[in-house]
Amino acid sequence: MTSVKESANFIWSIADLLRGDYKQSDYGKVVLPFTVLRRLDCVLESTKDEVLKKAEQVKSMNIQNLDPILNKVSGYNFHNRSKFTFDKLVADPNNIAANLRNYINGFSEDAREIIEQFEFDNQITKLDDNNLLFMVLKRFQEVDLHPSKISSMDMGYMFEEIIRKFAELSNETAGEHFTPREVIKLMVNLLFMDDRDALTKKGVVKTIFDCCAGTGGMLSVAEEYLQELNPDARLELFGQELNPESYAICKSDMLIKGQNPSNIKRANSLKRKESEKQKPDQFIGQKFDYLITNPPFGVKWKKVQKEVVEEHEELGFGGRYGAGLPSVSDGSFLFLMNLMSKMKTKEQGGSRLAIVFNGSPLFSGSPSSKKNESSIRQWIIENDLLEAIVALPNQLFYNTGISTYVWVISNHKPVERKGKVQLINAVDFFQKMSKSLGDKRNELSDQHIEDITKIYGSFEEGQYSKIFDNEDFGYHKVTVERPLKENGEVVTDKKGNPKPDSSLRDTENIPLKEDINEYMEREVLPHVPDAWVDEKKTLIGYEINFTKYFYEYKPLRSLDEIRADILQLEEETDGLIKEVIS
Repeated sequence: MTSVKESANFIWSIADLLRGDYKQSDYGKVVLPFTVLRRLDCVLESTKDEVLKKAEQVKSMNIQNLDPILNKVSGYNFHNRSKFTFDKLVADPNNIAANLRNYINGFSEDAREIIEQFEFDNQITKLDDNNLLFMVLKRFQEVDLHPSKISSMDMGYMFEEIIRKFAELSNETAGEHFTPREVIKLMVNLLFMDDRDALTKKGVVKTIFDCCAGTGGMLSVAEEYLQELNPDARLELFGQELNPESYAICKSDMLIKGQNPSNIKRANSLKRKESEKQKPDQFIGQKFDYLITNPPFGVKWKKVQKEVVEEHEELGFGGRYGAGLPSVSDGSFLFLMNLMSKMKTKEQGGSRLAIVFNGSPLFSGSPSSKKNESSIRQWIIENDLLEAIVALPNQLFYNTGISTYVWVISNHKPVERKGKVQLINAVDFFQKMSKSLGDKRNELSDQHIEDITKIYGSFEEGQYSKIFDNEDFGYHKVTVERPLKENGEVVTDKKGNPKPDSSLRDTENIPLKEDINEYMEREVLPHVPDAWVDEKKTLIGYEINFTKYFYEYKPLRSLDEIRADILQLEEETDGLIKEVIS
């Protein structure tokens, strides 16, 4: 990890050359695309001469698409047929801008499109105008980013470190771009846990999709995990990302790893209609074996509200948002429903899903005639799709210290899990970091990941694990009425029934497993004997109260202890006052 950090720091130090000509917040516009370019350059270095030779040979053959032929020679899903490399570019300082453009244009289409996402041509002009282009390129040429020196996983770390620095300088949110690797490892463990037997079969091919792919960290960790488990298995990676820089980094990583780059799309996962600025979800109707994501926490979805509401109302469960719509202030559930629409049916073998949420989706929204968060939870739980929720330690993420949870969703639960939900309280499973990164002060060790995975796998009740029936999370929201009185007399309607007094109206949440009448007789009628339930207004709600389930009683301190503390504070305060006066 140190060498990765050192390489990241070296690359970022190149930004010092930009001081004065660039605002600090714009350093990333130069550093990120140059890092990607240098990585691609190092990867293709060993086969570059053979590619040029082959390109010359087939030039006269009038072949429409040379890419597959030259890709085969390069050994990757991309190639570069320009005569230039970084080494050759620095050998001709006087023509650096023209040669660099020639070099970029020499890439095959998928790789060239990656560089275009950075709008890099503008930076070439600006750097050249300020006599910086050669100096910056020369420094990048000194960095060896070949996969034999820096693995794909380490490269992901490096990009994240660079993005974090960039985000700090430009006052952006680093956490929008990536998830700590140890959190991803835990999620992947949970995702693959029950499928280990199937995944170790020879020649198995599975698919995984991330609708908020960022720089591709989740996809990379999942692929690496499966490779360790079964070198004969293949995991096909699919991803979608809105941010152009993150998308470009993710796609370049897929190219280098031999994945199909066209499986990575730049689009808005919540949209279904094309607009001038954004493409809609490019994977509507597609199904995957595994789904994984960390959607941005508490993101407002007002910009796509019109078409999301239309999809909900027009398509219902035929679209992605049939179960309900969350508050416009937090679109977390929209990302979950989007992923759930891409799960394979049970007949197709089913799918498993892992998603990171903050605390809000556990309890926000109360039962109402309009479908909201409560109805989304109801749909998930009543359809026996919620397998487990893991409460993570605070301060694990770069951009927030708030509580986070991993939800595991499955439509092919093992027999023992059917009709059940496991809650795991892992808030104390962490170690302090030697140096904090933004809001990230804690991390999961490999041992913590192993321990949490074991708790999940054993599926037993214990200090950190509770197992519930699905309906334990449900309740009837009943409306309790009391009679309207005038001059001490009960006012009745034409049928002789008492009219309700709206000022005395109240609601009670009664667990689904409890009989409503028995509850009323025990909890309500002893205090207000004339109350009754208006059954027409009864609604069903679902919420998951983690704090209640894992509450630990701590006895109150004795009066003697409190008195001793107060006296000690008085003594200290008195001493300080005397110091100040003297």
